[in-house]
Formats: sequence, C-alpha cells, structure tokens
Amino acid sequence: MPRTKNDSRRPTLRMVAERAGVSTATVSYVLSGRAGASGAGAAEATAARVLAAAEELNYRPNSAARAIRTGRSGMVQLSLHMLSDPWSLAVADAVNVEANRHGLTTLILADGDWHAALDRVESDVAYLDGVGLDEAATQKLRDLVSRGQRLVVFSEHLEPQGFDVVRSDAIPGCEIAMDHLLERRTAIGCLAAEGAVRLAPTQVTRYTPYVEKMAAAGIEVDPRWVETYAETQASAFAAAVRLLSGENRPDAIYATTDFAAIAAINAAHMLGLRVPHDVAVIGVGNTPDARLIAPTLTTVGPTDFYERQARIIIDRALGVDDRPGRLHEFEWSLFPGGSTDLDAPATR
Repeated sequence: MPRTKNDSRRPTLRMVAERAGVSTATVSYVLSGRAGASGAGAAEATAARVLAAAEELNYRPNSAARAIRTGRSGMVQLSLHMLSDPWSLAVADAVNVEANRHGLTTLILADGDWHAALDRVESDVAYLDGVGLDEAATQKLRDLVSRGQRLVVFSEHLEPQGFDVVRSDAIPGCEIAMDHLLERRTAIGCLAAEGAVRLAPTQVTRYTPYVEKMAAAGIEVDPRWVETYAETQASAFAAAVRLLSGENRPDAIYATTDFAAIAAINAAHMLGLRVPHDVAVIGVGNTPDARLIAPTLTTVGPTDFYERQARIIIDRALGVDDRPGRLHEFEWSLFPGGSTDLDAPATR
C-alpha cells in the first residue's frame, strides 16, 4: 500500500522488492538500468512492476552503498576551463545525454582545482580540459592514475600515460579557415585570444595560421586589423566592436573561437553591417551554436566530435574499454555557413 504521511522511514531496496513481488536482486538489476537487455535480464512486465513500486515509494538508490558494493560511484566529473564557451557547453550537454542513458550522474567543475576536487569526490571517470603542460600538472595526472582514477584528458600536446587523451589539433583546421577566407577577401582581420597572441612568437597557436597565411599571400597586415579578447563573451564582443568601428576596418574576420566569431556577427549587426557582404566571418570549433545564429556561422572543426567524445568518456566510466590509456585523434574539416556565403542575397 502507498506510504502514509506518518511513515518517515526511508524506502529500502527490500521494501521495493516486497511491493513488486520480486527478489531484491531483481530490483537491483532493474534499477541499475540493465533490465531488458537482449537475451537476459528481467521481463518487461517485471521491470515495469519494479519501476512502478519504486515510484510509489519514492525510492532513491543509496549511492554510497552502491559504491561500496560495486566499486563504482555512478558519477562522471567534467572539469571545464571556460563553462560559458559554447564548446564547453556542447561537451557538457553531450556527456550528460550519454551519461543519462546509462544511469550515471554528471558533475561539472567550473574552472576549479580539478586535482583537489578529484581527491574529495569519487568518480567513475573524470574528463579534464585545460590541464596545462607543466610537469606539476602531469605529475598530478600520474598521481590520480596510480590511485585508480580513470581519466580522459583533452589535450593537443599530452601523450597517454595511463589515461586517455583526446586530441583534436586545431592548427590544420585554422589553416583551412584562412584559406577559405583568402579565396574571398584580402582585408582580413583577426579576433584572437590574448594568450594566443602572447605565446605566438615562441609557440604555434591559433593566431599563427593568420600571420603565416597573410604573409604567404603577400598581404601586409594593418595593426588595426588585430584585436584580442579575454575568455569571456563580453570581452570578445567589445573586441569585435573595436575591430569593426575603425576607419580602415577589415571586410573579413578570422576568429580563433566560435564564440568570438558569433560575437563578431552580433557586433556587425549592431553597427549596421551586413554579414557576409560587408564583413565575412569564420570561426573555429564547429560548436552547435554556429548553426543557431543568423546568418549561420562558417566554422572549422571535427565531425560529430561531441557525441563521439562523450562515448569515449562513458565507455571508460562503465569499464567497456579496459585497455590502458589510449590516444583518440579527431581530424578537422570546413563547415560552410551563411557568414561567408557572398553569393547569398544581400539583406540588412
């Protein structure tokens, strides 16, 4: 019978089993998400009774007890360097969708101390973006691996050392983006992250293809064609406004991220400029937001990156892939949109 208001006991697995008329093992099997598997498991009618009983009793699994019993926490941790970036949001959304399919919970660490967080909270897998290249960061990764923590690290430079590395080298894609613009325009400006410009003299960054491609085309870059932004959308928008408000403004913009490219389109609209006819814009990343703006954003990036990466992460969480850390590489392509389509009808 349904619980009464005076019944303050926390529902247990045994209570669900009694209500559904099955064993506790069957309840555990159904609530783990494994019911209905081909060739085994509980019948659909039995699974339905268990789920109905759990709902009536408002039963919630005891995650601590499950972790002790199974050695798994049911938790997936994501450490994302810049949560407001459409790239990070797309990563989080794809992982959350895949995690929910398998009854896992996603916990997001927004630009925090990932090493300290992983010390405090058990997780079946942790995904790390923006780990850093210094030896101290690498040693933290080794330390976590030595304690049994499964890791998937997004990095264009690290090699697997007991953890998975997702590598999506942006530089070839950035070169494709510049080639695409140079086929259409020559007065090309650049919206670049501050760090990319600062490091460019000694390291290859997303700013490097802009400098090299313009030089190879014999085009002298006006210093007023380059603006930098901090890692916020407001900063990117302000930089785009500066870039497009000058007397000698460029008629095309290469932005080193999609969110900066989207900011450039919004800035152009505010200034009364037509995209792409007054200013063509291309971004980097192939984020879902590239298709949600008008005109749609031309961008470069890997195909189906977010869904494929999510499966790598969740497979590690579930123990589907028990091999040592692997390298997963994603190649980049051009995804044309309206922001560089000069043949489209010009509308204001």
